[in-house]
Amino acid sequence: MYAVGSFTTVMRYDTRYTRNHVFSFAATAPFKVTSWDPAVNGIVNSIAFNGSDCSDAYIGGAFTSVGRTAAHDIAEISTSTGAVVTRFARDANGQVETLLGVRGRILAGGDYTSINGSDADPYMTGLNPATGRDDGFLRLHVFGHYQYPNASGNPTRVYNQQLSHSGTLDLVEGDFTSVGGHARQQVFMLHLGTVLATVTGWDPTILTDHCVGGHPFYAKAAAWSPSDTSVYVATTGYHLSGWKGSFPLTGPCDAALAFPATTTQVSPEWINYTGCYSLFSIAADASTVYVAGHEKYADNPDGCKGAGKGAVSAPGLGGLSPATGALTFNPTRSRGYGADDMLLTGAGLWIASDNDDGSQMCGRQDGHAGICFLPYR
Repeated sequence: MYAVGSFTTVMRYDTRYTRNHVFSFAATAPFKVTSWDPAVNGIVNSIAFNGSDCSDAYIGGAFTSVGRTAAHDIAEISTSTGAVVTRFARDANGQVETLLGVRGRILAGGDYTSINGSDADPYMTGLNPATGRDDGFLRLHVFGHYQYPNASGNPTRVYNQQLSHSGTLDLVEGDFTSVGGHARQQVFMLHLGTVLATVTGWDPTILTDHCVGGHPFYAKAAAWSPSDTSVYVATTGYHLSGWKGSFPLTGPCDAALAFPATTTQVSPEWINYTGCYSLFSIAADASTVYVAGHEKYADNPDGCKGAGKGAVSAPGLGGLSPATGALTFNPTRSRGYGADDMLLTGAGLWIASDNDDGSQMCGRQDGHAGICFLPYR
């Protein structure tokens, strides 16, 4: 298992390891931390691999070196030595937020306008996994940002992405108003062709509704159902811009939303509101849609920063019914700032979060800050 983020120390029981922004550990008990230590000098946002070849990893973030080798925001590194693979170009002019290895290429997204010598398609680029050069797979012309009264600064960027189980579709979240010549906001869906990716007709129109000005970009993560027939989206946003304080809540803000994955304009199949608390990550298996952030409640359309009628206490982590969106699984987690990512494997659910304000509890067990694992039973 490989983990990336913003940290300089990893604790396992009573042993402290110096690890700068990336480390690896055994994915089975007793989950020992390995000696692998690339020593990145800045935040690492994403890690990816080229198909089944895990001899090297690709990392993206906001850094200027890996070990003693210069690398600006993107690099390929050996998973045995941690050394930079120098044949792969490593120079972006802005933060790389997301990387995905698929069909023999690396899909990169971020704040940059130029990456590895190419400015042909800012913010999201297909890269050759051997050289790091633009392979021409993405020509999306991502641009625009959210403009409305009191909206805070929100420059164009690609923030996150999720590959479908079929391997042919990619959900992409970010700050934009046009992608591939199509009006899109918050999230778009790509069809990954053999030589070129194209924007599909999938268009969740509720995501054009603006949340409060401090959260103009609010769709932080998405997930596919196992059958690829539904898409789930997790949002921040507090509440709708211009909200007058009436209930039940409406709009896409601070909620988990389910949509059909049909490639046309779509409306939500259900929405589960936290009551004005942010969600940052989402994952799904056949029985449950898992949501995590710094929420206090689920099933809370009649409350904002408090429990409304029918609200259920579900701090930090919850599981929703794929059919109805109602809370069905309530393991709880220390809220901290919020759970930033989740990963489902055949063994169970991994949750990556922070230790803000001494956050330590996950699944009703103390001492699990940073990375928590809930096994299937």
